[in-house]
Amino acid sequence: MTRIVQVSLPILLCGVSSFSIASDDANAVNLQKTKQSDSINSIEKITVESSATANKKPVGTFDAPVSNLEYDPRVDLQSRNMAEAQADVTIRGGIFENTGFRVGSATLFDPQTGHYFSEIPIAPQMLSGPNILTGADNALFGMNSSVGTVDFGWKPIYTAGSVSIGLGNNGFNLQSVHAAYSKPLDGVNDWTLGYEGEISQSQSDGTIENGDHDFERISGRVQLSNSNSQTDIFFGSQDKFFGWPNMYTPFHVNETEDLSAQLFMLNHKQTYSLTEGGTESAFEVTAYTRNLKDHYVFSREAPEAFQAFHETDVTSIALSGRHAQSNVLAWNYSAQYIEDSIESTTLENSFTSRKYYKISVLPEYNMPLAENETLTLRLGAAFDDTNRDDSDVSVISDVTWNKLESDGASKTLYFSYAEASQVAGYTAIGGSETGGLFRSNRQLKRESTKNTELGFALEQDCWTVDAAIFYRQDNGLTDWTYNYNSTTARSANPVDIDSVGLELLTTHQLDSAKVITSYTFLKKSEDYYQALGGDNIDASFYALNYPDHRVTLGAIWNPMDMLEVRVDNEWRQQQENALRNGDDDAFFTHLTFTYTPTQIDGLSITLAADNLWNESFEEIPGTPGRGQQYTISATYNW
Repeated sequence: MTRIVQVSLPILLCGVSSFSIASDDANAVNLQKTKQSDSINSIEKITVESSATANKKPVGTFDAPVSNLEYDPRVDLQSRNMAEAQADVTIRGGIFENTGFRVGSATLFDPQTGHYFSEIPIAPQMLSGPNILTGADNALFGMNSSVGTVDFGWKPIYTAGSVSIGLGNNGFNLQSVHAAYSKPLDGVNDWTLGYEGEISQSQSDGTIENGDHDFERISGRVQLSNSNSQTDIFFGSQDKFFGWPNMYTPFHVNETEDLSAQLFMLNHKQTYSLTEGGTESAFEVTAYTRNLKDHYVFSREAPEAFQAFHETDVTSIALSGRHAQSNVLAWNYSAQYIEDSIESTTLENSFTSRKYYKISVLPEYNMPLAENETLTLRLGAAFDDTNRDDSDVSVISDVTWNKLESDGASKTLYFSYAEASQVAGYTAIGGSETGGLFRSNRQLKRESTKNTELGFALEQDCWTVDAAIFYRQDNGLTDWTYNYNSTTARSANPVDIDSVGLELLTTHQLDSAKVITSYTFLKKSEDYYQALGGDNIDASFYALNYPDHRVTLGAIWNPMDMLEVRVDNEWRQQQENALRNGDDDAFFTHLTFTYTPTQIDGLSITLAADNLWNESFEEIPGTPGRGQQYTISATYNW
């Protein structure tokens, strides 16, 4: 029996009389302020939205939407080669397939495996976020992602640009060009037309032997906007080749992946009528098509031994929004439809397509308690279904108390209970059950999650604090496991897991520096289904691969106008795993020095290092960890 222990957290505050939060590009932790009730003196709920890390750009390649998430305390990124090569993003102890990636109103999807969810060919300059959705927000907006969602939005286009080149050890080289142009439409009041494009390329021999990569990405969009709406038309394409020993198997071979992804997306967001008290409503609609080709080679020395080819096509349309019926009552809603298909050399022909449906409705009632104080109640449900699986109805609920102090400080206390569900990917359910490298399981059913959470957020002067305690029950979670007596690299097995966790994130702004600190604790109790082979499991690759304790420390320091220092540190104590070679604890550091000479306006020169202490920690048990990477790069901005 698992017990949740209430923890009292000391909160230290800074007595600075005024504090200005800078923009995302100025490297501050932005705060998303979602209006709860404009009838109560504009009280706002405050949640951390953007990256809770000091560094934004990686050291070993060009930046991607997943860049530097490995130092974000809200997620646990487990990489093969590096995050931009193959990133398993987990949230609160889930596995990679429990985490969705949402752009606009639509969750991006790959039906073969969640390993490819993060294959997003969008330049990060075009996106806001990432905002990490958990609990009730994930249940409302997530799609087939039962634990959490990494949420991005489309930025407005402004005229700007940059060109970058970089060199480093391990034969590393980088080239990147980004440009954006925006202008008012002649003769049309309040309308603006924008264009944005980006081309990036990087190569390297790898931080360890047989860890080479060759990446290319091209992306572009057109944007039409005014004060009440923004429409974006986007196309992006990227090609990635990378190698890594024991990438997916524990058999001591040098594996490779060759991935090609194309994404076409149309997005429109609109604000509309205000209530008498000034409350605004908004909706966003997103449609996309996504194609991904994968060529996997088990052994680069003997490619004829085993190769796999997959091609997936996904088409989706999604809608989400908030309709304020009055200053007291509002309706939050989200809906998405996904249709996919796969061609594969390893999966069975009987399971090559599926259709997914989800609709969520969450009524919201705002109750004024006193001046600058409100209580918000939300209670609703989500309906999930596919044409191949049983449907499910999930409860979504939370209650939030918010108070805005006379000195500008904001306090938020919330309690939520939310359910969510999802179905397994094709590799887990649509392949062979008797042999092969990756053994499927046709008995896998719809997975369900129940999350109970108590949280607190505070903003005062130069301090922000976010704390949460959660208890999650995962039923029928699909995990990949290993048995020492089997010739199969991993097998899909269902498991029931109870997880209890604590999260604490603080930011502190000083005169010339910002400090970001966090601590997370996680404990699990698991029960594999013995009737389905649970008694033959020696190790878990994912569900039981998590840190018991994790501490991050980031800082941005400007000792002088021309110099900026950024550092991210992470220490973790990982749960023991029979497949892991080496220690179960690790300490990582990502350090950059950026020099901006006053003689050349727009030029910056950056020295960067990742894995400064050359940790060999295996983020995925049995898969070698990344090595050291050092780079020097020059960027000219206009």
